[in-house]
This record gives sequence, C-alpha cells and structure tokens, in this order.
Amino acid sequence: MRSAAKPESFAADDFPKMIRSIALAAILGALVAAGMLYSASEPDWRKAIAIWLGASEPAPAAKLATEEWPICTTMGSMGSEADWAQLDPDFAAGKKALVAEDWNGAIAALKLAALRDSRNADIQNYIGYAYRRLRQLGPAMQHYQEAILLNRRHRSAHEHLGELYLVLGDRAKAGQQLATLEEICLIPCVETDDLKRAIAAYETLARR
Repeated sequence: MRSAAKPESFAADDFPKMIRSIALAAILGALVAAGMLYSASEPDWRKAIAIWLGASEPAPAAKLATEEWPICTTMGSMGSEADWAQLDPDFAAGKKALVAEDWNGAIAALKLAALRDSRNADIQNYIGYAYRRLRQLGPAMQHYQEAILLNRRHRSAHEHLGELYLVLGDRAKAGQQLATLEEICLIPCVETDDLKRAIAAYETLARR
C-alpha cells in the first residue's frame, strides 16, 4: 500500500518572494488609484459650469455667483394644479413634485405615468430633468435622448441635452443642439435663448 504523499514544506527562501509579490501588488494598486484620481480631476471652470447646471455641489467660493443663474427658465413655468387636472394622475403628481423640487418623488410618479403613456416625450424630458437635478447625468441623458426619439422637434429636450453636454465639457455637441434648436424654432424661442446663455457662460469660464 502506497503511503500518502507528504505535502511540500514551505521553504525559507519562499518567504522573501511572497513579500515582494505583496509589495508589488500594493504598488500597482496605488498607481491605478492615482491614475483614476487624476483622470477624474476637472479644471475649475468645468466644475463651475457643472455646479450651475446641477451636476455637483457648489464650492463655497462659487456658491453666490452660480446660484444667481437660472438652470432652465422654461422649467419655471410649468403651470398649476388647475392646469394639470386633465393629465394622468401620476403625470400631474410628477409635475407637482418637480415644482416642489422633490426630484425622487417626481421620477417615481413620472415613471408610473410613462408605463401608461410610453410615447409621451414630455414625460421622458421631465424624468431626465429630475435626474440631472439629482446629478445623475447618465440616466438624465438617456431620458433626454428618449424624448428626442419620440419627438425630434422637442425644444426643451434639445435645450436640456445641450446643457448636459456642457456639464460634460463637450462644447461641440452642445453647439449641435443649439443649431438644431435654431432650425426648429425658425424665430428666436426661449429654449434657444437659454442654451445660448449657457454656452456663453461656459465659454467665459473656459477662458479664465
């Protein structure tokens, strides 16, 4: 009967190798973390624009100036409960929550409304706006784009998408949304004016 093979013993000279391997892994991890922090850093002007458009908390030094700027003038005139009486109840509740700046409540109500009215571009635009105010830019872009797919002439969605591109530092794509708005409106409209002001502010801060 064969005897069971003895387990290999841990050689003394294996210990330094193990220490070197652990140290190398720690160094590589630190380098990766440092690279991620560097790539995530933003110049001050981009942070200031992001603050204005609702992407991050304002720094104390910039708070006064940025809070004086409107985020979107068209969202300030959403009507009243009397105007929403004919709407789907969840759509009306979502608009009421937007006016109250209850962004999570607005998203929850509007998503219920969207289940019953999946072709409504306004609902998608409002959901995107609420997500942007929560600084969740990925979902915001998704819903703005959905609104435009449902209605390629949706002025507010084009404006909001252009503003979101500025938050992301993409002046060229914001300009494309402005050009689209100018084609849609033919004559100056509020959405075009809002996006022009946003782009002008972005460029002013970029030159600092």
